[in-house]
Amino acid sequence: MLRPVRAAAAVLALLPSCLGLLISPAAAATGAPGGPALIRPDDPRLTYEGHWGRTASSATTVNSGSRLLLRFTGRTLTGLFDTASITVPSQIHVSVDGSAPTLYKVDRDRIDFTPTPLRPGAHTAEIDVKDVDEYENRWVPPLQSGVVLTGLELGRHAVLLPGPRPGRLRLAFYGDSITEGVMALGPSLGVDDADGTKDYAYLTARAFHADAAQVGFGKQGVIQPGHGGVGTAAQSFGWNFAGSPADPRFHPDAVVVNEGTNDGAYGSADFRTAYLAYLREIRAADPHSWIFAMRPFGGYHADDIAWAVRQLGDRKAVYVDTTGWLSVAAGDFNGTVHPDIQGHRTAARRLTAVIEAVTGWRATTP
Repeated sequence: MLRPVRAAAAVLALLPSCLGLLISPAAAATGAPGGPALIRPDDPRLTYEGHWGRTASSATTVNSGSRLLLRFTGRTLTGLFDTASITVPSQIHVSVDGSAPTLYKVDRDRIDFTPTPLRPGAHTAEIDVKDVDEYENRWVPPLQSGVVLTGLELGRHAVLLPGPRPGRLRLAFYGDSITEGVMALGPSLGVDDADGTKDYAYLTARAFHADAAQVGFGKQGVIQPGHGGVGTAAQSFGWNFAGSPADPRFHPDAVVVNEGTNDGAYGSADFRTAYLAYLREIRAADPHSWIFAMRPFGGYHADDIAWAVRQLGDRKAVYVDTTGWLSVAAGDFNGTVHPDIQGHRTAARRLTAVIEAVTGWRATTP
């Protein structure tokens, strides 16, 4: 990731001690004697994937496709959230013990994920962020859009177990509303028809069983700032949201870039300069990763992106020509810009094949 401003990182590092929150996760997980077990959001037994700003009091993500995986005992699981500043609730999918995901709107501070108590014993749960509204402030706290998890609650005498290990392969996806999953489910803009768990980035990550960071911001380009107070691709790179640096320990094996669709109004010369600078920023942050620079599905600035990849002169930077992958006539879009479920599946299959051919990696899931 991009090295964040040291001063900002130092201030953030001091916040927990200033707030008197330096208590062990094990102590926080005990709860009241005889009462439910409370799990703090920074408990190391929780497995987070994606960009999450984590402190002792909250785990916050503004990105569709982010995930939380956990293992626990007991018969109940409840999610605890902070929705005080949220004006447009996000939506999440929750699956317990491999069941079909249940959709929840995060419009309250307490959500029971097990309305029917589970059988006794050990269980698994997966919480996936379906969509975070792209239009409300999702960048500068207090956030009006995003998922702010303040903890989890288990049943009496229940225990949080060490979570599943993240995938050995690490992938990062950076893009706009297409990478966010906007309009994947239907023709309308907004949270209901958006689904970051159905889009090409999420599906490609799952195909490789990868630990993935999926970062998509509606309206964003390399010149065009995004909706919701988000800056350009370069300005948001390396941050979870304003004031929250991305995890510096996450170094992807491959970075997939799908930017340019929202830069159609800008000239070739300006776009080339900005796109090449963005590629160099990615390379500086992760010197050893593969970089896959995708031609936007609509073909915007295709020649300029190919030029920037050549100009970078890096054997591990690859231009991905998506010409012919998707078409309106074939029913791959809701509208003319945003792929539907069929289009995302096709794009994921094609992108997976490209990554396999270039790297020699093999997808573990179709």
